[in-house]
Amino acid sequence: MKERIERQPLKVLMTTDTAGGVWSYSVELCKALRLHNVHFYLVTTGSPLQLSQKMEIEHLENITVYEREFLCEWMDSPWQSIDESGKWLLQLADKLQVDLVHLNCFAYGSLPWKIPVMVAAHSDVFSWWLAVRGTYPPKEWNEYFKRVHTGLRNADFIIASSRAAMNDIRKTYSAIAPGRVIYNGRSSEIFHPAQKKPFIYSSGSISDEAKNIRLLVETAKRVPYEVRLAGDTSIDSGSGERAGLNIKCLGKLSEKEMALELSAASIYVLPAKYEPFSLPVLAAALSGCVLVLGKINSLKEIWKDSAMYVDTNDAGKLANTINFLVENHEARFYYAQRARERAKNFTASAMAFSYMQVYTKLLQSNKQLAYAQNFYK
Repeated sequence: MKERIERQPLKVLMTTDTAGGVWSYSVELCKALRLHNVHFYLVTTGSPLQLSQKMEIEHLENITVYEREFLCEWMDSPWQSIDESGKWLLQLADKLQVDLVHLNCFAYGSLPWKIPVMVAAHSDVFSWWLAVRGTYPPKEWNEYFKRVHTGLRNADFIIASSRAAMNDIRKTYSAIAPGRVIYNGRSSEIFHPAQKKPFIYSSGSISDEAKNIRLLVETAKRVPYEVRLAGDTSIDSGSGERAGLNIKCLGKLSEKEMALELSAASIYVLPAKYEPFSLPVLAAALSGCVLVLGKINSLKEIWKDSAMYVDTNDAGKLANTINFLVENHEARFYYAQRARERAKNFTASAMAFSYMQVYTKLLQSNKQLAYAQNFYK
């Protein structure tokens, strides 16, 4: 096995969602695994790649991109697209003669792959509903549940980005395949502290109940720092300035633009109700921001005592926490340092090493199985 990897690249077919953190995770992993001689055939799903995304990968020689606009399983009525794209993925795997399949979704796990397949569980609709609404989704999501359950049942291996996320997957879908928790990682190349300024930064869609940015919007009038929001941050009554709020809406930012904002931000706030890991929080910690996060199992697991935690339904307590930090330079310095030190545990290289261990294990198991089948013919 060792000689084989040294002589030619390990070929991995990977699917990735172009929206949100799955894209950032995929790019970080592909970059880091260049040193391990892994070549990725990266198949995009969802929206077309943005120019900034294309620029992120254009110089990565270990990625071959297949840009597609297949519907993702969490979208409305995606199943015809999922079925058609699944057939295409099987053909592509055969044509490229890849060594294994790395899925950043669930449904394709049920396909009749001839090679090992692992599923990286990032987030799922049923866990979202249970965490955010306290109930299961309506019956329109029954097909989604069936597809995810079947995909996980047929996968050879499951990865989750936190123990909390793995517990959700196993409990909700009765997933029994072997698995491992591998924390996401980021390179610190572009994320670093600069001269801090008196503003709060956050990112995410205002309409995303899981990220719970609306709680921060409710809090804005009660804090002296300006609140800067990146992403799909349109506010019902207009821009922050027109609404009379202490808010500046930044729109969607490239990774470099985000890094610039974070380098100057004093406090990063994400009062999330559901968040399996959150790469933006990691970027904020690397940038020397104080972290104010929702009091949920996954974020407490990852950040331990290096963040301040708030009730996800209490704007008053969130305002009190922020105002405490605003008024206490020593507290800001302490928590910023704690967060930055904690962030050093979540490097791209550590993530890549753990994934390489899983890849190798899957290939070795598959080789042993093939040998046994041939022996007993």
